[in-house]
Amino acid sequence: MSNALFRTKNVEQSILDTEEPEHSLRKSLTALDLTVFGVGVIIGTGIFVLTGTAAKNTAGPAVSLSFVVAGVVCALAALCYAEFASTLPVAGSAYTFSYASLGELPAWIIGWDLVLELALGTAVVAVGWSGYVHSLLDNAGWHLPEALSGRDGAHGFGFDILAAALVLLLTAILVVGMKLSARVTSVVVAIKVAVVLVVIIAGAFFIHGDNYDPFVPKAQSAEAGGNLKAPLIQLMFGWAPSNFGVMGIFTAASVVFFAFIGFDVVATAAEETRNPQRDVPRGILGSLVICTALYVAVAIVVTGMQKYSALSVKAPLADAFKATGHPWFAGLISFGAAVGLTTVCMILLLGQSRVFFAMSRDGLLPRFFSHTHPKFRTPYRSTILLGVVIAVVAGFTSLSELAELVNIGTLFAFVVVAISVIILRRTRPDLHRAFRTPWVPVVPIVSVCATLWLMLNLPAETWIRFAVWMVIGFFVYFFYGASHSRLGRHQETTVSEVMHEPREKGE
Repeated sequence: MSNALFRTKNVEQSILDTEEPEHSLRKSLTALDLTVFGVGVIIGTGIFVLTGTAAKNTAGPAVSLSFVVAGVVCALAALCYAEFASTLPVAGSAYTFSYASLGELPAWIIGWDLVLELALGTAVVAVGWSGYVHSLLDNAGWHLPEALSGRDGAHGFGFDILAAALVLLLTAILVVGMKLSARVTSVVVAIKVAVVLVVIIAGAFFIHGDNYDPFVPKAQSAEAGGNLKAPLIQLMFGWAPSNFGVMGIFTAASVVFFAFIGFDVVATAAEETRNPQRDVPRGILGSLVICTALYVAVAIVVTGMQKYSALSVKAPLADAFKATGHPWFAGLISFGAAVGLTTVCMILLLGQSRVFFAMSRDGLLPRFFSHTHPKFRTPYRSTILLGVVIAVVAGFTSLSELAELVNIGTLFAFVVVAISVIILRRTRPDLHRAFRTPWVPVVPIVSVCATLWLMLNLPAETWIRFAVWMVIGFFVYFFYGASHSRLGRHQETTVSEVMHEPREKGE
């Protein structure tokens, strides 16, 4: 039984499965498309919100260094993703990587984790997008009925029609084809990057050097928490991270890290890339470098425009411009945030549909969902199913309490991929690797340690919710996935053929 749980699907078989006519995806993406996808999913509300939160409460003006630290942690994980995606250019990202190295049960666990992470992330982002659009409509004097706004505090029936409509529209775009999705994403990303650059350039003229003094505020001891909302590390060791000072920079990194979440989704599009061995590493690392540079620039500008202690937590950039007497930029920033969230939502939905598709093609989920559209060559069945479900969830549910599940899911995937790189280097040294993670096993081990540190800084209640979802996943695997696994059935057939093979005389 233990051998069955940890049976691995070799790289050659995984690549061969992508050539089945009814289960193959169209290859149409380039390195530029993947870089745009990466920038599109990374730059969201984080750049407009987390800067102020981390600067005011934890790091002061040194929050720009916190973005650098978080970027380095992501870069360590990105190097591991890049090697796997170039070696195994198959849809599924961390799920597919772990199937080739750790085995079927670990692969199921990470796939189940990614399904929740990306579905919940899509719904959360859609609700956030709806909030920005509602705000812009209110400013223009247009008001939707309360029953269709989905806002907190609505009386009786409440359905967020805008959030649901966005998810359904993006679902239709993804069904039609990846190239159309890439074109839409390129236009939207160009707009939101332009908004970010305008904010950086315009804000640079309102910087006052005095606001950077002190650049690293004096360290303060953070209060220890005793409830489930406190970081797990506090409950385990009774220790609370420091606010401000040098340690405050690293503590803030665990906060701003979540602004980077999403670059790993680029790896899910490897199977739809024309030259994945070359283009996927470029897309992953290129988007990460671009976004880190933008984040650091925004952090420097906003803490130079207004004293860190006076920064707003909810809308630091917009309020910083208001404080300098330029409220017009606040509207531009809200517009940029709304536009930015559109691509975040699309790419998260893209990533989830590909993971679901890969698990279905392997038989761990119903094979019905692994058929591709005869014309568009997209996994239309899984995309439509997930799009409808997420639209309903986004319309009816307030998801702010569950948003951190997205973070722990991503971090868990980082750990699995880093470990998988080490294992596959040992078990399959013969594989051609177009991109090789440098200094293995040092880089993957450092990546695991850095990721675990960030996970320990998440609230304990997030760990509990994550554990519950994983338990549900175990039940689903043992009652369905294990018995329907194509790999398992293939191995059983092979053993049966050997057992019943006629023996020649003399044996």
